[in-house]
Amino acid sequence: MYNIDMTVGDDMYLKRDIEEKLIEASKTFASITIYGSRQVGKSTLIENLFPNIKYITLDDIEIKDYALRDPKGFLKYYGKPLLIDEIQKAPKLLEYIKKEIDEMKKECLANDENIKLLYILSGSNQFELQDAITESLAGRTCIFNLASLSYNEIKERKKHSSFNPEISILKNKENINHFRSRKEIFEDIMLGGMPEYVVNKLNRDMFFKSYITTYIEKDVRKIISSDKETVFMNFMKYVALRTACQLDYTEISRSVGIDTRTVKSWISVLEMSGIIKLIYPYAKNLSDRVIKTPKLYFMDTGLATYLCGMPTADILEKSAFAGAFYETYVVSEIIKSFYNNYKDTSCIYYYRDKDQKEVDLIIEEFDSIYPIEIKKGLNPVSHSKTFNVLKKYNKKVNIGLVLYSGDQILPINDEVYYCPIDFIGY
Repeated sequence: MYNIDMTVGDDMYLKRDIEEKLIEASKTFASITIYGSRQVGKSTLIENLFPNIKYITLDDIEIKDYALRDPKGFLKYYGKPLLIDEIQKAPKLLEYIKKEIDEMKKECLANDENIKLLYILSGSNQFELQDAITESLAGRTCIFNLASLSYNEIKERKKHSSFNPEISILKNKENINHFRSRKEIFEDIMLGGMPEYVVNKLNRDMFFKSYITTYIEKDVRKIISSDKETVFMNFMKYVALRTACQLDYTEISRSVGIDTRTVKSWISVLEMSGIIKLIYPYAKNLSDRVIKTPKLYFMDTGLATYLCGMPTADILEKSAFAGAFYETYVVSEIIKSFYNNYKDTSCIYYYRDKDQKEVDLIIEEFDSIYPIEIKKGLNPVSHSKTFNVLKKYNKKVNIGLVLYSGDQILPINDEVYYCPIDFIGY
């Protein structure tokens, strides 16, 4: 196996929390696959972590054409180990990668050698890539999700873990040197986590305008007709205003001027390219009173605030959208902490019933659940009555949390605690 060089060639490179898990996987898998939207730092991460691996991207038209015409010759020409970005654009490559992995495994078994890492694959179209991987490389590749930078990564905090809502664990965490004020949190919401934008302090309008243009040209244009690009842009702007809300396809259809079938298709486009994340309601086959509509969250609040035309953090904090963007930021930070520690996000839900009783988040752990509310500040009203609606599921309802912009873990009562959002990922 080649040596893994942990030194960073670029002084501005921010260490990613996912690195430890990637290195671990590289020692036991012949292939690693990384999903993630454009500009979240997939290529930069891999090039810094595995500097001895040759990098190619199928965004290059000539390289993609070669891969499509002669996938076997393509792999032979570039050799191994090899990093192939936007691999979903030449799915035929995966059949030949599968054969090479199987042949290498046979040789290693015969010679009593460890499995070698042959390929690192990445792509910005998760579902398209996932379908191809499932069909061709099931059991042969270790799959990771990479989102934009978390607060933990931006501030280079050395400790990182997936968010654990267990109050005894939260109480025992080491003291955090700095807790953000609400003003600082909204500045971070406006900033988002796109690595190039954050690290290089680029012009906000220029960066996000270019980002969206590239996204539509490379990921969306093949799905929608060219005369619909402006409509799709308006659709993205409207959906950004609905972040942290339940999906209402009819409302979006009426507001944007497209049919509901197109709305559902375009929501899938945003989801499959990692722009948004859908959180589904907690039901577990009980009570038809539970609404089955998912909630939508943007995974990068910087992009979402740009799409909404928010000019400053101060204006955002005072706007009617402050609560929704605060909730979006907290949920995206929790999801990032799960991604970075290779933890499945399918245990994250929300709750709302026809009586309008709500719980912002539910994290399910085996035979118990953790209810979580997300609030900008302290509110003396008890949340235990809201959380009590979950007892009908015959699962243990653990001590709940209210994630807020404070600096202390404080009891509301025996069943609910305030917890600073700065504990997420730490």
